[in-house]
Amino acid sequence: MEIRERAGSSLRAASVHEAVKRLTEKDANMWGEEAFLEAVVRLGWLDLPRTSRALLPQIDEVRAGLVADGLDHIVLAGMGGSSLAPEVITANAGVALTVLDTTDPQQIRRALADRIERTVVIIASKSGSTIETDSHRRAYIHAFREAGLSDAEVASRFIVITDPDSPLEQVARDGNYRAVFLADPMVGGRYSALTAFGLVPSALAGADVAALLDQAEALSPALAELANNPGLLLGAALAGAASGSRDKMAIATLDPTLNGLGDWIEQLIAESTGKNNSGLLPVILEGVDAPGFLDAGEDTVKATLGDHDKSEIRITSGPLGAQFLLWEWATAFTGWGLHLNPFDQPNVTESKENTARLLEAAGTDGLDIPAPLFTDGPIQVFGDEATFGAAKTLIDALELILRQVGPKEYLALMAYLDRFGDADVAKLRPAAARLVSGRPVTFGWGPRFLHSTGQFHKGGPQVGVFVQITGAVTEDLQVPGQPYTFGTLQMAQALGDLGALTERGRPALRLHLTDRAAGIAALLDTLGA
Repeated sequence: MEIRERAGSSLRAASVHEAVKRLTEKDANMWGEEAFLEAVVRLGWLDLPRTSRALLPQIDEVRAGLVADGLDHIVLAGMGGSSLAPEVITANAGVALTVLDTTDPQQIRRALADRIERTVVIIASKSGSTIETDSHRRAYIHAFREAGLSDAEVASRFIVITDPDSPLEQVARDGNYRAVFLADPMVGGRYSALTAFGLVPSALAGADVAALLDQAEALSPALAELANNPGLLLGAALAGAASGSRDKMAIATLDPTLNGLGDWIEQLIAESTGKNNSGLLPVILEGVDAPGFLDAGEDTVKATLGDHDKSEIRITSGPLGAQFLLWEWATAFTGWGLHLNPFDQPNVTESKENTARLLEAAGTDGLDIPAPLFTDGPIQVFGDEATFGAAKTLIDALELILRQVGPKEYLALMAYLDRFGDADVAKLRPAAARLVSGRPVTFGWGPRFLHSTGQFHKGGPQVGVFVQITGAVTEDLQVPGQPYTFGTLQMAQALGDLGALTERGRPALRLHLTDRAAGIAALLDTLGA
């Protein structure tokens, strides 16, 4: 593992020996008195390269059973830390895994119709009460029954990953599900890449997870050293940037064996550091030639997964298993350097609570959505009258929101759409970045990003400017056993998060696509023009 960095460091002024010693000894006081109660039950990730090997025999047994039963379509229903690592692992291993981390009816309908006769569903939730994954479970139970499966056959199509004694474990035991994997409760969700949450779905899809543990374990001795400790070097660079005036980090991937790792890093750093009005915002770019890298502003540090002479933090070598452990160590050190708790997520629940209130108020009549400010072709424009009241066209509204992106701000594009069917909407990121040259522009799929950068948006420095994109649902899907549909849930999540942002006085614009394809095309044309 080689790291080259030219970013400022705040950790080097502290006792390097103390930092390494305290982390290796799992000193929960390391991050201060206020963080102790959380940290003391969140340091199990330090041992995972060794302890997670106990999972391998059960994984092998379950995989053999799936092969014998002809169940080769693996669907993972999980959010945030329960899905990001398996997605990266399987993509780089070249094996197929269907990741369901959405509430979009269109995307869910497509998944339910895909090889249902050969499908096994992994329900992954640390708390066991995640609304998205519970909804997915209900939808698949209904789909399996519609396909003619008996109750026993339906149960054989579910595998659960959760913490011990969670409500989901009880559901799985009572329902006689095919398998239950209990994760280490001493590991938080975003540090769980090398727990059952990361390993089980990946292995059942065909990835060699024993090799991942080997890679992580091979790095472990270096992380206990004082000289050239890669975790400390990286953590020093990150903390040095964030404690100064550089609270954004542009990340581009050059190493093809690490494709997708940036999305996992994004959650780890944003959710771990974005609190108390401080932190470091990862900005995932399409490449080093993409807008936002070479033209990055003075408040942004440039990082690459792979060697690049213009980057200030370069991870020039190291396999995927080692990368997981490296970034976890570095993030823990970063929290120490910034004097914050890298294991909690105090603002994530705000959007969840807003969503719950909206769903309860909706009842069976649907959500109460105010009228748009105006409609321009296939796009309805919603926003604060005081900010956007003068706008009469889409161009007007976009110009007004982009003017809010000042010398310290970043722009966040948040799309509550189909991640695959509406994939072209992601092209808005580089298009918008060209218009606010030098300012960071992030892109996130909702509600996926709520378990990632959503914490930073609310708990980090209040310099975000937000554009939310929602879309019409042409064929909704009922959440079985609930009074709401997936379309209603998706919109409630969007509006709930928007409320959490506007309550902070942040500029926010919602663009609703009455025709998704036409609306995306119109947005791209408008930004391009």
